[in-house]
Amino acid sequence: MTRESRIADYILSLEPGHGELCDQIEREARQDHVPVIRPETGAFLKTMVAITCPRRVLEVGTAVGYSALLMAQAMPGDGVITTIENYAPRTRKAREHFYQAGLSERITLIEGDAGKVLELLSGPYDFIFMDAAKGQYLHWLPRILELMEEGGVLFSDNVFQEGDVLESRFAVKRRDRTIHGRMREYLYQLKHSSLLETSIVPIGDGVALSVKHSPCFLTKDK
Repeated sequence: MTRESRIADYILSLEPGHGELCDQIEREARQDHVPVIRPETGAFLKTMVAITCPRRVLEVGTAVGYSALLMAQAMPGDGVITTIENYAPRTRKAREHFYQAGLSERITLIEGDAGKVLELLSGPYDFIFMDAAKGQYLHWLPRILELMEEGGVLFSDNVFQEGDVLESRFAVKRRDRTIHGRMREYLYQLKHSSLLETSIVPIGDGVALSVKHSPCFLTKDK
């Protein structure tokens, strides 16, 4: 066992859980091979939401609603979440989970293609969680930036693509080269955008944490 895996195991051993309902949803999702946020990343997401105290959150990629419920636990009582999911079986489960949590009025689930739905939203949002089709992050970024409040946070999950993004183009499977190239370009854009300050955090499968510059930011040399 490597030092890094021992550290990860130790950190996970400290986790107290997120309540009976959330813990049950997580167990069932992993048993059914539904892609939900990794435990260490979920804790980081929840902490970032608690730090920023957002009142309008946008989530791209609902799955069965697990991460939305984690964010709701850390948000102010008057905070609301808009979440987008394109896979009907998962939206049904997510709505059921939101109802069970008593959060149906605070969490609005929009079923449809994220690219199309994003064009219909008005914003601004002060926290955006990206956890959907990784090959589309780059395409959605211009609209995401338009929807972000100044000073708002963009939390992009799974940016390491199980380690593939660290490899050269020719070291990944041919079928994965398009998404590999798009994710590398997405990370480049996040780091070089004059609108953002971004840190790439090696937690879980990689997180890109970006803040949109607020009016107090005077100059930026890029």
